[in-house]
Amino acid sequence: MGYDLSLTTSDGHILNAYSALPDGETKGGMVIIQEIFGVNDDIRETVDNFAREGYHAIAPAMFDRIESGVILGFDETGMNKGRELKGGLDWSDVVQDVNAAISHVKKAGKVGVVGFCMGGSVAWFAASRSPVDVAICYYGGDINANRMNETPKCPVMFHWGEEDGGIPLEGVKEVEAAHPNMPSYVYEGAGHGFSCSRRGSYHPASASKAMQRTLAFAAEHLS
Repeated sequence: MGYDLSLTTSDGHILNAYSALPDGETKGGMVIIQEIFGVNDDIRETVDNFAREGYHAIAPAMFDRIESGVILGFDETGMNKGRELKGGLDWSDVVQDVNAAISHVKKAGKVGVVGFCMGGSVAWFAASRSPVDVAICYYGGDINANRMNETPKCPVMFHWGEEDGGIPLEGVKEVEAAHPNMPSYVYEGAGHGFSCSRRGSYHPASASKAMQRTLAFAAEHLS
């Protein structure tokens, strides 16, 4: 189902990506944006799962401008390395990388973007700066600081963990107040990374509910 490929951005940067096609009818395209751990098994599985739901899905390697082939563990070493790499990113370059992924799947129809952790913030920027039709942001730590700096051009949905130590509920409320028409869900008992089954913070009930809402929101706006 899945395959590796290279993408070329508008500024000539070449980055890796993982993509998957649905077996049957295609509902549209879906760009999956990684956490700080790279395009690892979890992200590849997420791409495959969206393909099973009928989307031509793709996950671009967001760290390739700094270091190619980054796959990090979920331990402290991996966390620190991922944060270091994230700190070296330029959001404008990141958007170009996302746009290259969009171009790869846009023949499938309308295109959505779903991002996790760092990717949740990237999805927020893409809603304003990229040609996407829906954006779904899971616990993006840079969203609040940029809640007033971006003007989304498509519907946006937010997912947050109630016990996320890196994203205080006060900040979540500020995002919700700034964008009251965007659906936003806070999951009781869930922390940061609650949707990733390979992380210690995985919260199955919250992950399941969030994905149900994600798929419904995507179907509503990509059909």
